[in-house]
Amino acid sequence: MQTISHFIQQLNALVWGPAMLVLILGTGLYLMTGLKLLPLRRLKYGFSMLWQGRSSSGDGDIAPFNALMTSLSATIGTGNIAGVATAIFLGGPGALFWMWCTALVGMATKYAEAVLAVHFREVDANGNFIGGPMFYIKNGLGTHWKWLGTGFAIFGGIAGFGIGNTIQANSVADALQRQFEIPPFLTGLVMAGLVALVLIGGIRRIADVAGKLVPVMAISYFIAGIVVLALKFNNLPAAFDLILSHAFTPVAASGGFAGAAVWAAIRFGVARGIFSNEAGLGSAPIAHAAAATDNAVRQGTIAMLGTFIDTIIICSITGLVIIVSGSWNSGATGASLSTQAFEHILPGIGGYIVSLGLAVFAFTTVIGWSFYGEKCSEYLFGIRAIIPFRILWVLVIPLGASANLSFIWLIADTLNALMAIPNLIALILLSPVVFKLSQVYFQKH
Repeated sequence: MQTISHFIQQLNALVWGPAMLVLILGTGLYLMTGLKLLPLRRLKYGFSMLWQGRSSSGDGDIAPFNALMTSLSATIGTGNIAGVATAIFLGGPGALFWMWCTALVGMATKYAEAVLAVHFREVDANGNFIGGPMFYIKNGLGTHWKWLGTGFAIFGGIAGFGIGNTIQANSVADALQRQFEIPPFLTGLVMAGLVALVLIGGIRRIADVAGKLVPVMAISYFIAGIVVLALKFNNLPAAFDLILSHAFTPVAASGGFAGAAVWAAIRFGVARGIFSNEAGLGSAPIAHAAAATDNAVRQGTIAMLGTFIDTIIICSITGLVIIVSGSWNSGATGASLSTQAFEHILPGIGGYIVSLGLAVFAFTTVIGWSFYGEKCSEYLFGIRAIIPFRILWVLVIPLGASANLSFIWLIADTLNALMAIPNLIALILLSPVVFKLSQVYFQKH
């Protein structure tokens, strides 16, 4: 077992090393440049399309608005609370700056993913629209590239049970046990039951639940964070100074903080940013492929908002609260650091905000990732795999809630990176399609 663990650790260090970070950021920069900053220039237009997308405007299974909410249900999770805290613990306040940079170029990546997903999607034997990296690789690059799509489906299908299931259940169980002394296995059983009720209805039920729950949870957490920051308003200028200065200079050890080089800020800021918003991993386009839309570019402008909302808004709230509270150099990490920061500013209340936020965020992630994993399985084995997959997905939730998942974390983190490789290759090779479709669309609009 130690040999296997050591091998995975070595592989993880390789796939999340400098080459991967350059590939992710480089792809985003290339797409942003090729699109002539379209995601930034058309941000207001994207929000307009999102509002109009509450109702269907073409062929598909779910409203464009609900497609984004399904995507956000999977991305807004432990990464927004525990992931941000871990990045700051390992890389210092400057890590938040690099998370922002990752999100800005990630908007172009998400846009391109959704455009290709809708443009190259298919209809399965059940009459449902399916798409994602495996389909735009197969239909866009040709059958001789099909092995690359198969690789993505394998990595995505397995990674989901870690990053989108057991790890999320474990985070919820841990938070509720600390705050409310609820037994982890009981939390797992309740989560499994709730998830099963949602999965019975397939993508339409998932999208319906996400369409109602995600806006409420995101806005509630945002308001709570703004209240906390307002109470420490005088500390905000110093917080931004820390973020910007330590993005480019090393952080000296202080308090419980061990110190960090600039490379640590970049590495953990980018890695945790990707972990949170999933830009480049190829997961979100699976949800956007089901959107009832008459134009791939229109859905792309909606999809790019996912990265903006997840990282620029939600992650920033967590990061700024940690820094203005002064808790960033306390020695705590993960969800404990976020809890400590909120509790420091709102004694007796802050802990509940983080615990309940983490519980709801993680629950929606389990729902969203169930759809991603299901479609990866369907791509590999056909529609006969759907029901067995859903049953297995529900069964592992209680196990994840009560298990020690340090090894699962390592495997899931590694598979996340392996998912990104075939997707990023496809985005680069198919970028002319994205550029052409975008040019034609905005010449008419």
